[in-house]
Amino acid sequence: MLGASRGSLNHQGEALEARRSSDGFAGLAAELFAVADLLGREKQLRNALADSGQPAQAREALVREVIGSRISPLATDVISDVIADRWSNDQDVVLAIEELGCQAAFAVADANGQLDATEEEIFRFGRAIDVSSPLQMALTDPASSAATKAAIVHDLLAGRATEATEQVLSFIVGHLHGRRIDAVIEHLCDLAARQRERVVAEVRVARPLDDDQARRLADVLSRLKGRTVRLNVAVDESVLGGVYVKVGDEVIDGTVAAKLEQARRVVLGS
Repeated sequence: MLGASRGSLNHQGEALEARRSSDGFAGLAAELFAVADLLGREKQLRNALADSGQPAQAREALVREVIGSRISPLATDVISDVIADRWSNDQDVVLAIEELGCQAAFAVADANGQLDATEEEIFRFGRAIDVSSPLQMALTDPASSAATKAAIVHDLLAGRATEATEQVLSFIVGHLHGRRIDAVIEHLCDLAARQRERVVAEVRVARPLDDDQARRLADVLSRLKGRTVRLNVAVDESVLGGVYVKVGDEVIDGTVAAKLEQARRVVLGS
């Protein structure tokens, strides 16, 4: 999502945050996901709502006429605001509504004191997909319906995850829009962290970090980034020793495996 769409999404995210105390906010994520699913399936309606050549008032009236009777006044206001903004294309409208749904779910998790658990669960789910080819194939099979994929997530997480984790993952895996599932999971982790203006660092180590090691690593990364950094630590025996850290697009590879590979290249190069 670039250009006008990126600016509009940032604007809508701020507007959604300002609505956190509104009546009905707890159920907002489900309603936004339902609208995103509808617009994703109904191209004619999506094109009509995203047509910037039409007056914003006309598009808002269409929202209230076609969708307003199916959702709450709060959800209707959110969708109306989204439609009135500027988007590069009609698909970006759908993606924006989906992201706002995720933001709303994470905001509720935050209010319930479950945001940390939600972040961790989504990260672990991503790791489970990484190491399981059958699971990855099942969740990315274009022949499978969104409902089938949501059922797989429900079976995997039922009773073992927060409501926000299950709600977000159940929807998103069925609405990848051609994106890589690992990239989508990583983006969800970033969204959850952004809920409290935090940064997520993906850490891979050969053996689990103890509490003191994790604290010191988080402190160093926080000073480097100028923001509080939360660690998502995964044990990966392929690193042999040392630590691999990825924060956004930045990678710090201090693993033994990386050093051995560097040495191998030096030897071969000589």
